[in-house]
Order: sequence, then C-alpha cells, then structure tokens
Amino acid sequence: MKFANVDLERLKRQGAAETIFGEGKSSEQIVRIAKTLVEAGQEPVLVTRINEEKAKAIKAAFSKKFAYFPEGRIGRIGKKKSPDGIGKIVVVTAGTSDIPVAQEAIVTAESLGNEVLAIFDVGVAGLHRLLARLDDLRSASAIIAVAGMEGALASVIGGLVACPVVAVPTSVGYGASFGGIAALLSMLNSCAAGVSVVNIDNGFGAGILASRINHAGMKGK
Repeated sequence: MKFANVDLERLKRQGAAETIFGEGKSSEQIVRIAKTLVEAGQEPVLVTRINEEKAKAIKAAFSKKFAYFPEGRIGRIGKKKSPDGIGKIVVVTAGTSDIPVAQEAIVTAESLGNEVLAIFDVGVAGLHRLLARLDDLRSASAIIAVAGMEGALASVIGGLVACPVVAVPTSVGYGASFGGIAALLSMLNSCAAGVSVVNIDNGFGAGILASRINHAGMKGK
C-alpha cells in the first residue's frame, strides 16, 4: 500500500488500534486501510471526520459491521468494547451547538470500553443548569468539557470536581471568538487545577485521553 504505512502494533502498544483520519483521504484509501486493520484483528476501528458519501462507501465494504454517527462525523467498524474502566466518563457541553464535537468524543470513549454519561447545554450563561447536575459531575473518573464562545465551562467544572477535566474548545462563536482561539486561550489560562486542554474541535483527542485516565493502572487497556 503505497499511500499508507498502517501501524499494526498500536493496539498492543497503546491499547487502541490506529484511528483513520478520514478528511483528505479518498473513500477507496479509507476502505483499504480499514480492511488492513480489520484483517489484523484490530477491531473496533474508528474512522473520524467522514461525510455521508465516505460513510456509504465504508458501509458497502463492511455492511453491518459499520456504524456511522453523522452528528460527530465519526464511524466505527466492529462492536464497541464492553465498559471495563475504573469508573465513568462524563461529557458536558456548554451549548447545543457544541454537541457535534462532543459526539466525536462520546463515540471514541464508548468504543474504547468506557461508560459515558452525556450532559448537554449547561453552559455558564445559565449556571443553575450545571449545578443541578453536580452529583453526576462528581461521580466521574474523568470529565470532558466541550465549549465554544469564551470557553468558561472548563474552568467552572474544574473548580467543582476532584477528577481530571479534559477541556475541548470548539469553533462555535461570533467573530471575536476567532474560530475557537478565544476558547482555546481561555482554557489554557484556566486558574482551576487539574484542567488539560486538547486542540480546537478535537473531540477524538479528548475521548482518547479521558479513556486512558479511566483505565489508569489497568495493564493493556
């Protein structure tokens, strides 16, 4: 395969198979890479940033083994792993507009063997909505906080819980949000302890990190 050098050791090395980033790849390239992974026993295989057209091509190649989640533009080949982490991951969004990025994180985390609880539209413009879910937040082993605009949600959550918080800035917002840079900088400058930050709109990266936190100390997970 001239266009890809598939990492078949990643599952053994990191506990999760290589994920296929679909944006910029043709449907044929995605299918060929996926077949290499599946034939090597790497399921579940995740394919991120794919549109409906590419999803249809993958579906044609893998039939019922493939599931597509259009809101998060992510697909999975093979069954998700049964939850086997030390606890659960809670995914929180500031607004409804942040859900697509959250969905990418949710599918990623669930596929890798995590129990996931989603809490949507509880941003700081109506703080009572977040405080009403405080028991759920404090029951988590890791929290993914997804927010655009000024990105304040991660700092607020970080000051309320003891577990690690993975902050995901989104490109949601008006002009001065600069495509998510305002939220990114806000999260990077959080005064709350225990908040880490992934790149703008990187729900996949947040899902992977939270999964590793939730499997901390578990060999091979």
